[in-house]
Order: sequence, then structure tokens, then C-alpha cells
Amino acid sequence: MSIHFKRRRLMAPDIAARKGGEPIVALTSYHAHTAAIADNHCDFLLVGDSLGMVMHGYESTVPVPLDLMIMHGRAVVRGSNKALVVVDMPFGTYEESPPIAFRNAARVMKETDCGAVKLEGGRRMAETVRYLVDRGIPVMAHIGLTPQSVNVLGGFKTQGRTVDQWHAIEEDARLVAEAGAFAVVLEALTAPLAERITKAIPVPTIGIGASPGCDGQILVMEDMLGLSPSVPKFVKKFGAIGAAIDRAIGAYADEVRARTFPGPEHTYSLKTDEAERQPSPQRATKKPKTPST
Repeated sequence: MSIHFKRRRLMAPDIAARKGGEPIVALTSYHAHTAAIADNHCDFLLVGDSLGMVMHGYESTVPVPLDLMIMHGRAVVRGSNKALVVVDMPFGTYEESPPIAFRNAARVMKETDCGAVKLEGGRRMAETVRYLVDRGIPVMAHIGLTPQSVNVLGGFKTQGRTVDQWHAIEEDARLVAEAGAFAVVLEALTAPLAERITKAIPVPTIGIGASPGCDGQILVMEDMLGLSPSVPKFVKKFGAIGAAIDRAIGAYADEVRARTFPGPEHTYSLKTDEAERQPSPQRATKKPKTPST
């Protein structure tokens, strides 16, 4: 007897099938409550290693450990129902060899119940992409500006600013697509190059600081909501949540100091027949000082 399970979520092949179709919408998410909100609007949610910078105060994504990614991945999977959840493989967990990459990626898939992993790198990671896909792990690739390589790149620098750089980046895209990646993130690429790559490869491109001609777009949620103090040029702030939080906390602090919060509507009273039984208030007494010798 066969058992049929109801599929709740989009899966990697669903995203791959969107090539050239309706634009794919994606955001990063690191918590269950933001995942629940974004799930109503997004096709996939990325548990990005950007959480190291956004949530934990690291200067780059390099220090982020695998256990941290798994913890946040679990939260996003629990908070969402429809969107594909993709979890970033952090620096040092996949570069050494395809078997090590598989061991760590399999752990991510098993412990978070996510639908895919993402890893950075083009031609140098093509063999690993193929190895993982052949063994049942959907892989989203990431080329252009690869934040885990910030120490080699010398900073968060736009890629493809000169035409002589284009061939290598186009080859990166072609090779990871041929290796089986179901989508490719293009980060901080010049618009003409991103458009060339989008037309050239058979899988969707997901732009972040690339081109509106990509098959989809992704942003760091905290950046587009106005929560991050400083953001890259490619970010449009669709909200001013940071300012709203500041105002709300300021109002709270003012009311606490003025003793107007909590008000009667925020406190609990005794039952009617218990009001007369409450003990008399005790005055606080100061503890006598111990005489100095």
C-alpha cells in the first residue's frame, strides 16, 4: 500500500521551473516570527550566514559556525509553511572536499528539514555541487561577490566592473549550472553582466545588487525593513522599522519613568471578597550599617 503525503512547500524543482517566468521573490529570514510573515509573500526563504553580521555582530560571515546555521534554520522551517527554505553552508564546512561538504550538508538537511542548501563559489565548487546533487541534496549556487571570500577579495566589492572580468564570471555561472545547481545567486554584479548570465544559463538567476533582468530577487530582510544602520547601495528600504522601534522603546521608557505604565488596565486586582483581607503594607527598613573598625 502506498502512502501519499500532502506537499506543503515549494521545492527546488519548482523554483528551477520558474526560469524565464514570473519573477521569483525571496528574502533572508532568521527567526520563526519573521518567517511566518514572509511566508505569505516569498517563494523561498534563505537562512543566510549574513545572520552572523545582522544578528550576532560579526564583521563578516566568516566566523559563523554550522551549529548556529542549524539553530536558525530550524526556527525558519518551523515558522513557515509554503516557501522553500534554503540554508547557507557556512565558511569551512564545504570547501575541503565533496565528501566533507556532503556530510555537513546532509546534517543541515536532516536537522533543519530545509529543502536545499546554498554554497558560494563558481568553477572551484562545481565538482562539489555535482557531488551533492547526485546524492540527493538540492544546491543553490552563489557567484559574483562571495562574502565568505571577503579576506581574499579585499572587501565587499562589486564584480564585473570591467569587461575583461566577464568571461571568468560567466564561466562560473555556466559550470555550476551544468553541475546541477537549481538556481544561481548573482551578488553585486554589474547589470549588463547579470543580464548576459541570465540569458545564457538554463536555471534561474537570483539577483542581489545585480539586475532587474534576473529571474528573481533577494534582499536581507533587516536591510529592506530599515533595521540595519548601514546598507549597500543596492538595497531599497521598503520600511522604516528601525525608526518605529526606536520611537516605541522611547515611549515605553518615558512612561516607566513617569510611572504612567503600567496602568490599571495592565495590572491584576484581587477578587472582590479578598480585598478586605489584604495585609497592611510593611514599611521598608534600612539595614543598619556595620561599624567600621
